[in-house]
Formats: sequence, structure tokens, C-alpha cells
Amino acid sequence: MKDQAEDERRLTTRQAAEVLGVKPATVYAYVSRGQLTSRRDPVGRGSSFDAREVEALARRNRREAAGPAVASGELSVRTSLTLIEDDRYYFRGVDAVELASRHRYEEVAEWLWTGTPAPGARFTAPPEALAAARRSVAALPEHSGPIDRLRVAVAAAAVADPLRFDLSESAVLGSARCLIPTLVGALPEVGPTRWGGDTRLARRLWSRLTAREPDPDALAVLDLTLGLLADHDLAASTLAVRVAASARAHPYAAVSAGLGALEGPLHGAAGRLAHRMLAEVLERGGAAPVVAEYLRAGRRVPGLGHRLYRGPDPRAGALFARLEALPQASRALEAAGDVAEVMARHGGGLYPNVDLAVAVLTVSYGMPAEAGETVFAVSRTAGWIAHALEEYQERPLRMRPSGHYAGPRPPRPLP
Repeated sequence: MKDQAEDERRLTTRQAAEVLGVKPATVYAYVSRGQLTSRRDPVGRGSSFDAREVEALARRNRREAAGPAVASGELSVRTSLTLIEDDRYYFRGVDAVELASRHRYEEVAEWLWTGTPAPGARFTAPPEALAAARRSVAALPEHSGPIDRLRVAVAAAAVADPLRFDLSESAVLGSARCLIPTLVGALPEVGPTRWGGDTRLARRLWSRLTAREPDPDALAVLDLTLGLLADHDLAASTLAVRVAASARAHPYAAVSAGLGALEGPLHGAAGRLAHRMLAEVLERGGAAPVVAEYLRAGRRVPGLGHRLYRGPDPRAGALFARLEALPQASRALEAAGDVAEVMARHGGGLYPNVDLAVAVLTVSYGMPAEAGETVFAVSRTAGWIAHALEEYQERPLRMRPSGHYAGPRPPRPLP
């Protein structure tokens, strides 16, 4: 009975104002903005408020007041998910490379979402959502790219989920565990689909990337890649997800926002460019003429450098180390090393990044140039969901900056 009474504890307007440290009028402003819900007192003496909801809002306000200020025109967003520091990165305080090296992708995703270990986690696509996504993807033109297919699959899966507007943590997690395998299952199959009891997402994804039969070591590298790419702080696509979640868009819509930003040539195309460069190096027998053409054209050599790391990209280091054990990857690894060596002689001071490492995998196993983009999008969906979950706990519409008007001053005559 005590727990029930605690759950039903109500506060008057004045008590709520005291908890929040504001005037009573501001409490009603919170109500009008959807940050608090009120209940009319049955005897007509004002409104009452759920004590837990008021206390949660007070905690959010305190966190925002203590948050870092925006400096140098850069947007700063508080997050407890990924830390990048001293050329390493961490998921909820755990070394991300070690986590992805020891746990399959599904377990890494669960850690990002909940901060709780989930050994043996499995993701299963609901039949209705999967059928809807496959029909929608099949209706696209043949030349459609992977992001086109994934965006359509997300939209179809959303329509098939009647609970998509429920933004409670349990509902969002349920949608996430269904959405990711639905995305994979909606992609066209190009390889063998007999999995031999292997239900890992990496195994299902492999058959959508190449017609070649996978070996256990190659599958392990793909699984590692998925885990390493699951999140990476506030990349452009992740910020788009948080903006959508700030407006209380459902998780499918938030993921769609991420896919939209990922399709930009300055974000999602990096893996495709690295793949094509590496294939050209292999075709021409050396990196020097290929790199020379990039530099002569004033283009950036793909697969090198990262703005968040002064030294080597830890994700690339982990993948290169695992790829060295694969005989099929030896030529592509040598080509990647040749690119890095030529650039080092040129004085670029840039280290290979994760895009070049993923390109070694995709080139070695006969995957198309866009395969890296597909892997990135599927993997990063886990991180996008984690950021959406985090944003749902923040003040609604907080990701709404003010415009700095630079046009002509009014009044002007009508045109």
C-alpha cells in the first residue's frame, strides 16, 4: 500500500513550483509546452501534478543548467553514450574496441541502449513488418542504392507497428529489436541464405552483401565491424536523429532522419570512395599513380585521417589486426598499406581510418562499392536508437536554435 501511495503522490501548483524553483505561472507554462501534465482537483481548488514527473523535470532542468556552454559557435549536447578521448572511444564508459571484440553486435547494441549486459541477445523481425518492408523495397527501381532501400524499409516497418507512437523506454526498445533485423531482411539477397543455425545479424547481413560463401573468420570481422560502428558521438546523422527525437518523432521517424543525413556525400559516401580507390590501386598495381591523380585533381585521398583523432583511428586498428588473419584479405591489406605509405612520404601526416579498413573487407570478398555504406547504416541504427532514447528524456524541442537573420531589414515594398 505504501508503494501505491507513493506512485499516486500529487503536488499542488505551489508545491510543484517550489520543487522546480520557479513561479506558479511558470508551472502552467510547462503544462502548455507539454513538459508537465496536470489534473484538475475534483473539488475545484486548482490543479495537481504527478510528483515523479515534477521531480524528473527538475532534474532535467538542473542538468541543463550545469551543462557546458555553447562555445565557438558549436552546438554542445549532453550525452552519456559515447566518449572520445585520447585517441580512444568508449561506450557508456567501457572501451568500445574491447567491447566489440568480445561481444557480438546485438550485445553491443543492448549495452548502448540499456547499459546492462545481454549475453546471447537475438533480434527477430516480425513477419508482418518484414513482409511489408520487402514488398516496398521490391517496388523500387533496380538502380536504387542501399540507403534508398533502407529508408523505404524503415517507413514500411513503421506503418506495420501500431505502437510506434509509444515513446516509453520499453516500447522503443521493442521497436528497435525488431527494426534492425527488418532492415537487413528487406535488402535483396545476393548470396547463400543457408545459415546452418547461425542467427547472428552479421550472418544474415552477409548474404545481402556478397554472393561468396562466408567463412567463420570473415563473419567475425563483419560482426566486429558492426559493433565498432554502432555509435561515434554526434556525427551529422546522429544529430539529425536527436533533433527529430527532440520533436518527439517516433523511433522509426528518428532513424529515417539519420538515414537522410547519412545519404549526404560528406557523410555516408566515405566508405564507397575508399572502396573504389582501393580497387583502383589493386588494378593498377600500386598506390603512387592513384594517389597522384587524387592530389593533382585537388581531391582528398579517401580512407585517411579523422577529425576526432590526432593519432590512429582505433576502429581501423582493430579491424586491420583481425583482417591480417584472413588470407583472402592479404592483397587488399597490402594495397591499403601502400596508400598510407605513399601519403606518409608525401607528408600528409594522416593515419588510415575505419573507412579504409572496411574497404579492405568489402574489396576482399567481392562486395559492391556501396557495401560499406550498407554496413554503416545498419550498424549505426543501434546508436541512433540509443540517442533517441536519451533525447526522449530531455525537455521537448530543446534542439531548436534561434536563427541569426542576415537578410534585408523590413519594411520592404511588396514585390
